[in-house]
Amino acid sequence: MLAVRARGLGHNLRLSIFYKHHPLITVSSAKRVGTHDGTFHCDEALACFILRLTNAFSNAQIVRTRDSQVLHSLDAVLDVGGVYEPSRNRFDHHQNRFDQVFGHGFTTKLSSAGLVYKHYGLEIIAKELQLDEEHSDVHRLFLAVYKNFVEAVDAIDNGISQYDSNQPPRYVNNTSLSSRVGRLNLDWVDSDQSSEREDEAFKHAMELAGHEFLESIHFHANSWLPARSIVMECLASREDFDHSGEIMVLTKSCPWKLHIFELEEEMKIDPSIKYVIYQDDRSENWRLQAVAVSPDKFESRKPLPLAWRGLDNDELSEVTGIPGCVFVHMSGFIGGNRSYEGALAMARAALKV
Repeated sequence: MLAVRARGLGHNLRLSIFYKHHPLITVSSAKRVGTHDGTFHCDEALACFILRLTNAFSNAQIVRTRDSQVLHSLDAVLDVGGVYEPSRNRFDHHQNRFDQVFGHGFTTKLSSAGLVYKHYGLEIIAKELQLDEEHSDVHRLFLAVYKNFVEAVDAIDNGISQYDSNQPPRYVNNTSLSSRVGRLNLDWVDSDQSSEREDEAFKHAMELAGHEFLESIHFHANSWLPARSIVMECLASREDFDHSGEIMVLTKSCPWKLHIFELEEEMKIDPSIKYVIYQDDRSENWRLQAVAVSPDKFESRKPLPLAWRGLDNDELSEVTGIPGCVFVHMSGFIGGNRSYEGALAMARAALKV
């Protein structure tokens, strides 16, 4: 990777360059991408990394400056300059009346990261997966990576609260990507506050944000997408296992909670799923889990019966009248049985309570 800090034009141009993977690139041979100097944030670090994954800006030099003349001379400018003009690769979001959102149902105001991803995300995902941009999986992953990764960067940079409440948070969370990138800025107690050290810190910020961005793409491609297909098939066949349509049997263990809410809406599932049955890979027992009311809630749509909660083994089997019972959690969100037939019988009985 290569980054450049610029001060002025012509003979006054001062370059502080660092290399990672491409030591033979010269200042004159690569395109130049500008962002502001000084304190950096997650959005421009991620935006720079994303843009350098494209064909047009592969291995581009990063120029960190606020000098308007220098910015005007660059091939692309991110998070500075007061202009959003994608035809000229100008991606700033700080100007008055800026109101760009990602679309596709998302309403969060974009930062420079979201702007660059909106215009180049499809290309990058297609390249990473070696698929055509028109492939349906590319489009689905384009939306999933925005929803589960990029949107939070946009929201945090624009000061958008995660919850609609005036109440203070119950705890402090400084573990987000934006927080970790922010901590890479030079500390005020550091004796060396030089532009060279600042550029080096920005390089680390790009690497951190970019590494997690690529991890998100590959997680969604290799894990999230296959799981979605499994859950879709299981939802479609739910009435083969129970005529109520409220019990889903998972034919293959996978992270079903990532998908069930969205797929219920997409597939117009009514009534909603109350219990999911799946085999525990470790114990080979079968679990029945109550579905939560929403993805971000612990409360279940229909918890397992109160009379079952906290019981296990023979005592639980006696109360339920179902052999092979293993346990039911105190909160009623999950239970277990030694056989599939027993777990299904527990789910059917719980529906009637």
